Order: sequence, then C-alpha cells, then structure tokens
Amino acid sequence: MVTPGKVLRTGSFHLQTWWESHRNGPRLGEIEAVVASNEPAYSAENMPVLIFNASTRTWGISQNAAFGLLSAWGLRLSGVPVRYLVCNAGLEQCVLGTVRTRLERSPPCNTCIRLSHQMYPRSLTYSLDPPIDWHSLPQFDDAETLDELREVVAEGLPIGELCFPSLRWILRRHNIQDTEAIRDLYRKYLRAGIHLARTFENLIHMERPRTVVVFNGVTFPETIVRQVSLRNDIPVITHEVGVQPFSAFFSHGEATAYPIDIGDDFTLTTEDETRLDEYLSHRFKGTFSMAGVQFWPEMRGLDEDLLAKAESYRQIVAVFTNVIFDTSQIHANIVFQDMFDWLRQIVAYAREHPETFFVVRAHPDELRKGKESLETVEQVLVGEGALDLDNLYLIPPKEYLSSYELIKKSKLVLVYNSSIGLEATLLGRVVLCGGKSRYSDYPTAYFPETPDAYFQLADRFLNENDPIAPEEFVHQARRFTYYQNYYTSLDFSTFLTAHARFPGYLHFSDFNPLDLHAGRCEEIRIIRGGIVEGKPMVYEDAHHRN
Repeated sequence: MVTPGKVLRTGSFHLQTWWESHRNGPRLGEIEAVVASNEPAYSAENMPVLIFNASTRTWGISQNAAFGLLSAWGLRLSGVPVRYLVCNAGLEQCVLGTVRTRLERSPPCNTCIRLSHQMYPRSLTYSLDPPIDWHSLPQFDDAETLDELREVVAEGLPIGELCFPSLRWILRRHNIQDTEAIRDLYRKYLRAGIHLARTFENLIHMERPRTVVVFNGVTFPETIVRQVSLRNDIPVITHEVGVQPFSAFFSHGEATAYPIDIGDDFTLTTEDETRLDEYLSHRFKGTFSMAGVQFWPEMRGLDEDLLAKAESYRQIVAVFTNVIFDTSQIHANIVFQDMFDWLRQIVAYAREHPETFFVVRAHPDELRKGKESLETVEQVLVGEGALDLDNLYLIPPKEYLSSYELIKKSKLVLVYNSSIGLEATLLGRVVLCGGKSRYSDYPTAYFPETPDAYFQLADRFLNENDPIAPEEFVHQARRFTYYQNYYTSLDFSTFLTAHARFPGYLHFSDFNPLDLHAGRCEEIRIIRGGIVEGKPMVYEDAHHRN
C-alpha cells in the first residue's frame, strides 16, 4: 500500500520534471537557433567531433551535461563540426535509470528522450536505438555468480570489468551482494554494453570522427565508447567537474583520475601566493562547494568531550576516509586492496598503539541526501569492534566538526586519497596516503609502496618528537593546489545558473550564444585546441582569472 506522503513526493517530482522540461526547452531552442544560423559550412572531408554522455542526466541538466553541450555549441561556432550520439532507449538499463530499491524497474526513457530532443538537433544526432529484441543478445543465464559475470568478454572487450564500477556506483557499495536481483541488473548492463559496442563500432567505421568526447570515461556506456574509440585509433577526451564552482576538467586521459602535468618551470608569483592564501582561508572555514554541492552547511570547532579525551593520550592521529563507491577509487587501489582494507589495517594498528588517540573522520559526502553510501565507515568500524577501543573515536559524516582543527592538533595525518591530505600538508602536517590520489604523483605527501612500509613509516613519525612536513612537500602542495584551481578548472560560470532545489543541476543563463565562439570564449578556445591540435586543456596564464 502506498502512503499519501509517498504519492505527494512522487507527484511533486513528476511535476518538477515537467516544469524543468518547459523551462529548459525554450532556452535550449533559442541557443541552438543562434548556433545553427551562425556556424560555418563544412566541407565533406571535415571530420566531426562526436560527443556522448548517457550517464549525466535523465530529467534535468547536470553540470557535466551542460559542459558537453556548451563545448559542442562553441566548437560548432568555431568551425569544428559536431555530431551527438544520443541514447534513444538503446540501453536495456542505464546507470541513472537504475532505482536501488526497485532494481527491476525500467529506465525513464521517455523523460530522458524528451530532454534529449530539446538539447540536441536531430539533424546532427546519431541515435542509439534498442535492438529488435533484447533476447537476441546473450542472456548469461548460465552465470550463477557475480564473479562469473565480471569475467564476461564480448565484442573484444572485458565488458564485465567495464560495467562493474557502474554497479558499485549506483548501488552505493564496494562489496556487492550476490543476489539474483543484482545479477539480473548486471546482466542488463552487460547486454546494454554489448549492444552499444556493436552499434558504436559500426558508427565510427561509417563516419570516422576526428575525436570522441565522453563524460568521465568510467560509467559503463562512456567507458565502452572510449575503449572502442581507442582501439580504432580515435583520440578520446573525457571530462569531469573541476574544483572551482561551475568549472570543468577536460583531459586526454582519464578525467576521474585528474591527471595534471605541471611543468618544472611553473612558479607562483607574490600575487599568486596571496590569492592562494585567500582561497585556502575559505577552505579552512568550510565555505566552498564542489560539483554544485555545499558539503559543509556549517563548521564547528572540536567538541570539548573529544578534546578532553585526547588529553589523556600521548598524541593524536587523524584518519580521513573517502566515499567507497566513488569513481576515483578505481584509480586509488594500488597499495591496499581498497579503502576498507586500509581502514581495517589502521584499526589493527590502533590496537597496537594504545598510547595514541586515533580520530577517524568520515567523509561528509558519505551520507549526502540522494547519494547515501550503503557501506559506511561506521559499519566497518563496528564490524571490527573498533568503536569499543578506548583510543579510537569516530566523527560521523553529518557531524560538521572542523577537520582543519583536527589536523592542527594531530601529530600525523592518515588519508586514503582525499584532497584533505593535500591541505594537511599545507598546514605543515606529515601525511601518509594509502591510495593513489590526484596529487600523489608530486612530492606532496608520503605514499609508501606496501602496507608494511606504510605502517613502518607511521611508526617512525609517531616516535619523533615533532614531525613536520618537509619544506619541499609544502612548496609542491602550494604549486599543485594553485595549478589545479586556476589552470585546470575551466570556468563556465558565465553561462550557468544553479538550480534552486537540486544541487548539482542547473539552468543556462541569459547569455549571448555567440559569446561561445573560440574568439570570444577562452574556455572554448582551449577545448578546441585540445581537440584539433592535441594541446593540454588548461589555461596558459591564470593570473587574470577571477
């Protein structure tokens, strides 16, 4: 039986999607009309850029959906032909169409297709249609476990492995329960991936695009398109949200790993140093957002009870976790099996060091509304009996205690691959990373090669009187932080307005579409240079950026 409250919420959501459709439609039509009437004619040999993102939105425009569309408009105005590959109910199940509480439910194709028709002109669109019959594709009924499905290879691709991160992401878990309902969902992903691989292989042999641009390259539709492109020697560009509000990160590699190449000759001016200090002062107060989400609605100092308990110990070790299903984790798991393996070994280490107070800070995004992790740090700690330890304390994700105050009071900071490790270095603390991070390629923190080496290094610093981060680490951390903020984050804030009700979603501002021409828009010029000439997609000079 459905309660009246649930009817109201469901009805309100459908009303919202209807309103979004009617609000976005006219504005999208206006921009497309200006772009279409001002883009130059193309010669037959001018190969198009193909843009594909099937995992960024269904009913509304997310930041990554907007970045792809803004880039396409700008490229077209600047003399680069564009084609869009658009899903037209061509995935038996998709990532955002999966409902965790009702895995059997079909994806919201009608809603998604309606928005696609508003976003993309049909004359420039290739359609990913469904096969005549999904039963004509492999059913994988003989696979009785998730592990067997994970080993599936089809169309010359490890389809099982390519689909597995999407399963983790949408189920909000790292360790997937091996149930028939989940295996059935996985089979749908596999069939969708096989159909997409076949369709896209045929498409690129017919059209031979110059470059393919995809969202993140990890979600299964996008990673399959990326792999098919690469094996056919077609360059692929991936994109994700940048670290600044309404900014995008475009990469020739894997955007979710945030590969950043900082030249040895890059130095900060006095003006840069002042600007960085101002930025960090906001970070340390919690007044920042990421991907349109304000993680810290408030930030409080450390509780008196916590401080009083810490007084009875020789030293404090701060432990900062990540969200276990996040797409960055596929790049992080090099030294430890995964973040929970790292955390369990830290619990064992805490048992061996009763004189030291371990404070575990769960990531504030772990229980973000609508994206709640179903495998939490607290569950792992309870399973290990860690919360019964006198010398281990958990700060839950919704406790908005200042992580920076904790860092300042700690002798040692242990992180997996969170960006707070970089900030701890900036605060002068010694940091040990358990997972590969966007900053671990630079000497900004310690990143031992084995678990044994990790804890041996921890022993070394706990036995020192007052360990501090090496000056070179602090210097490199400042260079890295400045570069990722003001060189790699392409600013699209002029064109975008935040959604009033749904964080991460937005509308297009009232701008002149001709301002997206590469001659007027530096961001489009940079993206065009990356696509046409293979250049790095970063600002050449960030000193003038706001």
